[in-house]
Amino acid sequence: MSEKEPLMDIRWIMSVMPHRYPLLLVDRVLEIEPKKRIVAIKNVTVNEEFFAGHFPDHPVMPGVLVIEAMAQAGGLLLMHDVPDRENKLIFFTTINKAKFRRPVVPGDQLRIEIDILRLREVFCKQSARALVDGQLVAEAVLSSAMMDR
Repeated sequence: MSEKEPLMDIRWIMSVMPHRYPLLLVDRVLEIEPKKRIVAIKNVTVNEEFFAGHFPDHPVMPGVLVIEAMAQAGGLLLMHDVPDRENKLIFFTTINKAKFRRPVVPGDQLRIEIDILRLREVFCKQSARALVDGQLVAEAVLSSAMMDR
């Protein structure tokens, strides 16, 4: 069963995460089960700054930014219930088993699915997947730590 919140759009995301353009890579949260799972989307447009150099004649979203989008969705899940989240930051500790299945290009909509594998007070391990049109484009196991700002 998913929790539906009225403001899980970009305004809600910006109230939870410190990221801003051009590095805010989640546009909307579709589903959230606190401390368990989140589904979010990133609309990939040709206007993204990174497409100017990656690659001008054949635009491809850098894989590291696909990973970052997955990490940000995971961060939203982790920060969802934190009462003093404005005083916290989440940092990567490891990225394991990262695999890229196909390029992400302008016009794609990334569907990001995160499941918590292990959750401790400040450490978390998550299974992350990114899909476009139901096809897996990237996956990884992400670990992170929450720290005071």
